[in-house]
Amino acid sequence: MRFLSEEDSAALITEELAYNAVRTALIAAVADTSTTFPALPAHASQPHNRFTVKSAAATDVAGVKIGSYWPNNTTTPRHNSTILLLDQETGKIAAVVEAATVNAYRTAAADAVAADTLANPDATTLTIFGTGHQAYYECTALARIRTLTTIHVVARTPEHGRTLVDRLHEAGLPATLTEPEQAVGAADIIVTATTARTPLFDAEWVTRGTHVASMGSDAKGKQELPPALLDDAALFCDLPPQSRTIGEFQHTTTQHRITALGNVLTGTAPGRRDEDSITIFDSSGIALQDLYTATALLAEQ
Repeated sequence: MRFLSEEDSAALITEELAYNAVRTALIAAVADTSTTFPALPAHASQPHNRFTVKSAAATDVAGVKIGSYWPNNTTTPRHNSTILLLDQETGKIAAVVEAATVNAYRTAAADAVAADTLANPDATTLTIFGTGHQAYYECTALARIRTLTTIHVVARTPEHGRTLVDRLHEAGLPATLTEPEQAVGAADIIVTATTARTPLFDAEWVTRGTHVASMGSDAKGKQELPPALLDDAALFCDLPPQSRTIGEFQHTTTQHRITALGNVLTGTAPGRRDEDSITIFDSSGIALQDLYTATALLAEQ
């Protein structure tokens, strides 16, 4: 059995590796030979310590990702991730990859692939809702696929917002702390990376041509986007059945058409129809993203 520690996987991961692995996973997810099983939410001995088990199989990979969230953990990241790859000949565990840092790259890579596919080519202004661990990675991943001249940071807690702005400045990115309505109205791309359970902004604030990504809705009851916006946009996601169950699109109806991004990537479904369309990508996170990322990391070892 091969093993990659958190230290080793964090040293190997790059935005390019994550982007390529996640893109491959999104395409594999829509293949007839792939199966993504329902996500299983669970908790530890203390119910506020939660974890989710996600599993999948494709023609060349099968395994499990365990994502945990221990809210009171102050010694290591509150979010942790462990990926188990199975030997498809024997059923034994072929590899274990500790992937807390990797998970941040992998999640942001899904956003980057979607924005690269769906956002207008001349998009230069990003608005990010959320100032937690994931928000920084979302910004740097998007800066890799679009030339960002402004990043508006919308923060519930101004102190946390200023910390993120300073960190983005250190990375050479032009960030500023902005009020929600102004930030939404100015955006070419909007990303929500929060734990919200009610909409973060009003649908009327969004301008035509904007691309929106909901990255935080990954459990029943979570909600980041205003329902009216879903009625006025083209809807895309990593996997429609999961998105309707635990993703942002749990707040849609059967009348809403939802397209898997993998079908756009393979050319079997249309993406953005024109420069004035509003596009929405919902990323609830699928196991194949983790399995392909882990496989790519092991190939680099």
